[in-house]
Formats: sequence, C-alpha cells, structure tokens
Amino acid sequence: MRPTLRQLQYFIAVAEAGAFGPAAWALHVTQPSLSKQIAVLEAELGLALFQRTSRHVELTREGDSLLEAARKTLDAARSFRAEAKLLVTGARLRLQAGVLPSIGAYFMPSLRERLQTRLPDVRISLTEGPSTELTARLNTGELDFVVASASDAPGLECLPLFDETLWFCSHPGDPLMASDAACALSELAGRQFLTLSFDFHLAQVVRKLAAKAGASISPEYTGASLDAIRQMAISGDGIAILPSLYALGEAIRDPSLRVRRIDHPAAIHPVYLYWRASEPNTSFYKRLADEMIAEKTDIRMARIPRFRF
Repeated sequence: MRPTLRQLQYFIAVAEAGAFGPAAWALHVTQPSLSKQIAVLEAELGLALFQRTSRHVELTREGDSLLEAARKTLDAARSFRAEAKLLVTGARLRLQAGVLPSIGAYFMPSLRERLQTRLPDVRISLTEGPSTELTARLNTGELDFVVASASDAPGLECLPLFDETLWFCSHPGDPLMASDAACALSELAGRQFLTLSFDFHLAQVVRKLAAKAGASISPEYTGASLDAIRQMAISGDGIAILPSLYALGEAIRDPSLRVRRIDHPAAIHPVYLYWRASEPNTSFYKRLADEMIAEKTDIRMARIPRFRF
C-alpha cells in the first residue's frame, strides 16, 4: 500500500503539535486512531518518523527530512482539488462553507441574495460550528472557506471582516431593561452571564468581559444554542451575552425582545474569513470578503434608526 493523503495529514499534525493528544484534538479524531495510522504509515515506509517519549514526540532524522515533502504533497492535492472545482464549464461553482451559529441564520441569507447579482455562478452550502472545529475541517479539505472568529489556524489565509458588538438581554422585569441606551460595563457588576460552551470563541470573550465587569459565568448551560441562553435570560436565569447579528435579528423578529449594547472596548466579537493558503484562487476569496464587508455595512445602516448603537 502507498501512503494516503490522510496519513500525510496526520504525520504533519503530529509533527507540528509535538504530541499525539493535541494533534488528535485538532484533527477531531481519537488518539488511538491517530496513533494507529501513524504506525501504519511508518510500516509502509519502512522507517520510524517519530521518537516517542512519555511526554512528547520528536521527529527522527528521517521524519524531519520527509516533513516538507509531505507538506508539498498535501498542498498539491488541495490545489488540484481547488483547480478542478474552479473549472466551471457551464456548471455553477458550489462551495462548502463553515460558519458560526450567529452567522448562519442572521447573515448568510442576505449575503446569498447579494451574491446572486454580484457572483451569480456561486452557490454556498452551510455547516455551523465553533471556530476551532471549522478551521480544522477547512484544513482537511472538507470545507472551502470558513467565517469564524479568531482561531490559531496554521496553513490558512485570513482576512478580517467585521467586529460584532455584544448586546445582552434579561428578564423583562430586570431594571437593566428599562432603558434601550448602551449599557456601561460597570452596570453589570455582580450579574451572572450566560454564554456558549468554551470551545466557542464567543465564550472566551464573554469570560474576559465578565472578569472586567466583576460578573460571573453561569454554570447552568454549556451548549451551542444562542436561542437557549436567550430563553434562559428571559426566564430570569441570568444575562445572555449575544453577538449583534443574532441579538438585533431576533429583536426585529420579535418586537417584545429588548436588547442593550454593552458599551466597552472589549465587548466585541471579531469575525474573519479563512481559506487554505494552498488555494490558487486568492483573488476570489478577497472579492468574497469585500462582498461580506459591504453586506454587513448595509445591515448595520438599515438598523441604525431602530437601535441605539
């Protein structure tokens, strides 16, 4: 048997992580499965790629010599796939996109409408998840691009798109909801914040914000649903910290929902566009980023008359 592209991907991941555990986590596979594939690869090559110790692994001399060749082989395979996809001969270009939950339902529909006139041959299918999972799937070739927050993602190109301001909602009888003006962070001291599970970058932002405010994080929810934390807040279980696309989209859908912006420099959720560095069509993704930025600006301008930014 010959080495497979997935085995090469696993070899590169372990070499870069210096350990099987973090590499398995980044690849979304179990550590035993990863170890087995590396062992199979070594058997097929007839040499050891790693020196294993109880705490970490190091490349052997042979492994170090082969690492760059493995990277080039994987990049070439990705480029081949991308080139084939971009040879649009009368067929539409279909792209698999990974997006954050607040982006999927509250940004992508209007972006799709925009692209129908500006990039009419492009069709986008969506999958949602946390940034680390999405960028890992982008690296493996499962996704074509990702709209996500900050992520340590080697091998990817990245462009900043926009910052989502952070808003909150609470029980309708909460004195904080008597105003619709922006709320100073100090007003949230002693409160309990509701947010998503820690694998979402939003949760990391909210934890830092809670520390600055003298607030705490509710232990009652560790999931991926902004709807869930919004409903919990309305029921009186805390204050839900929500990104602007979701918060304002829901407030428009349900006029009874009151939301307030948190007025603090740290109360932002940055959003980026990621694609593989090996892709030959960088100009397309830069054009896509421009369209996304323009669409977000249009959304914000349309909402200014209604909300206190």
